[in-house]
Amino acid sequence: MPGAVKKRSSKAGLPPGTLIHIGEKRSGEVKITLLRYNETAFEEKEVNTVDECIPLGESPTTTWIDIEGIHDVGFIENLGKCYGFHPLVLEDILNTDQRPKVEDYGGYLYIVLKMLYLNHKNGKVVTEQTSIILGQKFVLSFQEGFRGDVFDHVRERIRSGKGKIRALGADYLAYSLIDAVVDGYFAVLEKLGEDIEVIESDLVLKPMPQTLQMLHHVKREVIFLRKATWPLREVVSALERGESSLVKGSTRTYLRDVYDHTIQVIDTIETYRDILSGMLDIYLSSMSNRLNEVMKVLTIIATIFMPLTFIAGVYGMNFTYMPELKWRWGYPLILFLMLAVGILMLIYFKRKKWL
Repeated sequence: MPGAVKKRSSKAGLPPGTLIHIGEKRSGEVKITLLRYNETAFEEKEVNTVDECIPLGESPTTTWIDIEGIHDVGFIENLGKCYGFHPLVLEDILNTDQRPKVEDYGGYLYIVLKMLYLNHKNGKVVTEQTSIILGQKFVLSFQEGFRGDVFDHVRERIRSGKGKIRALGADYLAYSLIDAVVDGYFAVLEKLGEDIEVIESDLVLKPMPQTLQMLHHVKREVIFLRKATWPLREVVSALERGESSLVKGSTRTYLRDVYDHTIQVIDTIETYRDILSGMLDIYLSSMSNRLNEVMKVLTIIATIFMPLTFIAGVYGMNFTYMPELKWRWGYPLILFLMLAVGILMLIYFKRKKWL
């Protein structure tokens, strides 16, 4: 069960490269999956230690090491020493509060993404930080937890040999992982679009306080999604137009397609933001109109009873020389007068279109 969140302030005053896990505390062993393949061969296995991963640069095949769980600082440190990764890279991997970015370290590229996908059990959006290290013949991916990811289709294509993924190199694998992350955004946007339709229907029919809570929840998710996608556009653009020899020209064409998808996601998010802002105004206007309707009804009732109260007050004084007190039909006559006054006022309000 997830624990408390360790915040960025815990690193205040420490030197750069200090390895501290920042994020949701987790338990359990780190899961390491090794996939090694080329156009004719494929191997997949789970390994328990860093030593079981062969030196990446010596393999004639493309190697993908998928690591689930980054809470074990000692493991990340040993992995970095084994493959010679910069301490700042290891520090960023352990910090799950990173902004999406790409950094060139010469022999490898370090990429940070925000992975979003739907939990089909409860319908909620799951958010994880994913770090990718792209080398000449290898890709390492680091995920926060063990709740699942959006890489299943990539794994299945590697296993079955469908498409070009096994014929192309590590840069194409990195592209495929980035593309899977962006495709996951579309699934989340579809869910948010359905929620917006429900909220819009509730606003038209009968706005309630629960509607406002749902509206704020969806708006919060849209804001977070916007925060994740705007920097992602810069990441994909840098990979597409960068000068790194690790990304081949053929792969840059596919990255351009991912860039287009990222723009589509951003446009959809901006549209949702505008719709939600308008819906908030509609909600406030609807609630104000409902209050006005209630106040109008109460005002009409009070206005009708004002003359009736006056009449009842006059004849409630019980002076001795009030002639109506001795009349046989005085009581029903006053009641009839009060009824007539009320009906006439209603007719007058109706003609004035106040009702």
